[in-house]
Amino acid sequence: MTHVMLEGLTRRFDDVIAVNNLNLEVESGELIAFLGPSGCGKTTTLRMITGLLLPSEGDVQFDGKSMIAVPTEKRGAVMVFQKHLLFPTMDVARNVGFGLKMAGISKKEIDRRVSEMLELVHLPGFETRRPHELSGGQQQRIALARALIVRPNVLLLDEPLANLDANLRLEMRELIRTIQREMNITSIFVTHDQEEAVMLADRIALMFDGVLQQFDVPKAFYERPNSAEVAHFFRNDNFLAGTRHGDCVETGLGSLAILPDHVTQPDGKVVVTVRPEDIYLAPTSDENLIHVKVLAQVYMGTYKQVQLDVDGNKWLAHGPADLDIREGDTIPIQLPKTHIWLLPPVNGK
Repeated sequence: MTHVMLEGLTRRFDDVIAVNNLNLEVESGELIAFLGPSGCGKTTTLRMITGLLLPSEGDVQFDGKSMIAVPTEKRGAVMVFQKHLLFPTMDVARNVGFGLKMAGISKKEIDRRVSEMLELVHLPGFETRRPHELSGGQQQRIALARALIVRPNVLLLDEPLANLDANLRLEMRELIRTIQREMNITSIFVTHDQEEAVMLADRIALMFDGVLQQFDVPKAFYERPNSAEVAHFFRNDNFLAGTRHGDCVETGLGSLAILPDHVTQPDGKVVVTVRPEDIYLAPTSDENLIHVKVLAQVYMGTYKQVQLDVDGNKWLAHGPADLDIREGDTIPIQLPKTHIWLLPPVNGK
């Protein structure tokens, strides 16, 4: 197990700052995700960790030791790429055992460890097959086995599931998580898929434009986002301007009760947010009851998605599939104080 520390990590490409003063700590045996839109600096960070790129400023440390002057091949960090990059002229056994052969390991030991790795990725008996005889999912498993066979200190995965179909992605997510837990290896992966990050990671590092926005457990991004931008990335655009006064927030629709120990924003201008699934379209009490207009509704099978006009803001709410409402209706909804979260005001307003 390896403890990874990124301190003030910055990477510039001419006048473009791809990663800006990134500070982050990965515990030994932890699986974290770098999440964010394309071009936010995720892969650049991964390449600096493995040594394929040198930082313009800052440090990468493994177990307290700086890796900046350590060559890539001696860092003990291996990367699995989005494209599997298997050698087409080699069979599976030689592909998986390639790193051990380059290290001068005996053929007997290589054969033993290749067999062990193929069992681990659920492909026993595939030693003599060629890459072109494998499916995309099988090729990615072989790439994973090739990375793990050298027993790395840190496993880095750069969108390894992006080229797989939905069913194979789900299968590979489960496999990666199972292997990571069994081997207890410090692992860092890059993805732009929120669902993938939430399913796999112990903690998520969300980045926008080269800047770390929030580093937290997956649940926090839904329940305690740092900003409206973070909430939006996790598919929540339910925002209502207000002013906090102790245990309530004054809004254009009246006063809303909050739990003071639950929220973190101080008194003053705030943005109220409640996730769509936490809004009561069938109120259970008069507390935090507001009246809103139904703009649209979509039947989603197990629930009904309803678009609402909330003081001029378009909100989404999820209600029972058999909810009897019509577009244009004005209906009461309840914002339970246990699910109200306060965000800093946007642009100070």
